[in-house]
Formats: sequence, C-alpha cells, structure tokens
Amino acid sequence: MSTLDFDPSKLGTKDHWDQRYVQDLINFRENRLEGEVWFGEEPEEKMVEWAQIHVPPQTSPNVLDVGSGNGHLLFAMAEAGYDASRLTGIDYSQGSVDLSVAIAKQRALDDADNEHAYGSVSFAVCDFLDAESPTPSPKDESTSDGAWDLIVDKGTYDAISLMGDDGQGHAPLDKYHSRVARLLKPGGRFLITSCNFTKDELEERFATRALGLEYEYSVPYRKFTFGGKTGSSYATVAFKKQSVSYG
Repeated sequence: MSTLDFDPSKLGTKDHWDQRYVQDLINFRENRLEGEVWFGEEPEEKMVEWAQIHVPPQTSPNVLDVGSGNGHLLFAMAEAGYDASRLTGIDYSQGSVDLSVAIAKQRALDDADNEHAYGSVSFAVCDFLDAESPTPSPKDESTSDGAWDLIVDKGTYDAISLMGDDGQGHAPLDKYHSRVARLLKPGGRFLITSCNFTKDELEERFATRALGLEYEYSVPYRKFTFGGKTGSSYATVAFKKQSVSYG
C-alpha cells in the first residue's frame, strides 16, 4: 500500500478534463484557438531538442505521447522532422482526442505543401492506468508491448499524482511506472517533464532494477533561489530501458 503524494485535486479528475476539452474544442471551432501549451513553450522545445539528438528523426522512431492533450507536443515533433505516421497520442478523455484530430485536420489544410503531414499523427482514447484499456500498436508493429522507441509525458504524471486513491488505499500513480517500462523497446527512451516532482524524485521512482530503466539525463533549466533553497520550475528527465531486464 502506498500513500498519495498530494491532496486530491480537480486536476486529477477525468470530469475536469472532459469539460475542459469540450470547451477548448468549441473555442477552436469558433476562434481557431488551439488551447494552452501545457507548461509553456520552453519545456516543450527542450523535450523536442533532446529527442532530436538522442532519438533522431532519421531513425524513424515510433513515439507515444501519454496524455497528449491538444496534441501540441506531437505537432512540434512533426515540425522537427519526425515521421508523423509514427507519432501517436493517447488520452483518457474523448474530448482531448476530438480536439487533437480537429487541430490536425485544420493544420493539414493550412499546410498547403503538406510539409509536416499533421493529418498523419494519430490519436486514440486510452486510460493508461487501466490494464484493460488497450494501447495502440505503433507503425509496423503487431503489439504495443516492447514496441515504442520513445515515450514522452508532459504533465500527465503530475495530473495522475493529483488523483484520489483507488478506494483500496492505493495511489493510482503506482500503476504508471510498470506500464511505461513494459511498452518501451529495449534501448528505448522515456522522457518526462514535471512541475510536481524533482529530478531526484523522478530518478528514485523510475530508475529501478525491477523496471529495467536507468537514468540518462536531466535537461537544464534556469534556477532560482527561494527560502534558502535553489531549484527550477520544471524537471525534464530522460530514462533508458536496459537491453537486459532484471526482474
């Protein structure tokens, strides 16, 4: 049995996000507003820059975005040269998927030369914490397990940490780590950005022998000092799945 990291919040409820994306879709259809870039532009840019170096687009990697929201991170990866047909976003909110698909279609229309192939980015409803909720299989693969070259998360782990317990005293977040490890290929990377957890806290949770993940890199941000402590607003941390897993 584990304890919750934070008090439950509406940001950890599906109802909140369902309502949010319904309104975002209305705003997009009426005003062409794509919605918020979660955490702002800087963390997203740093995630894409890291991926370009360590999981370069020339290798045609299959990329999974867990909790893809409005799809902005995947669209940025398409713009950075990644094969859009190998980019997949999942979210437990149907409204998120509807919004992402609508944005992708409009971007494809606006992209007259089809330079970025936005319409080829795929989105699907999936509750990442539910073992019965299937994860889409990547391109050229028959299964999702052990098939992804790169899994990215920008804020989803944080939102899950704000959920209440499962009614049996277990924190929903506990289910997250093993599913990431299971979906990654040997040698695959997991890249996460969080504002709730520090680099050390993320390393403690993910870089374990049981998961077969090892810490690889922490993306630097500007630091600030407050109350005698020094830190950053975000932590963006990369992990690599070992070629040999240790159970």
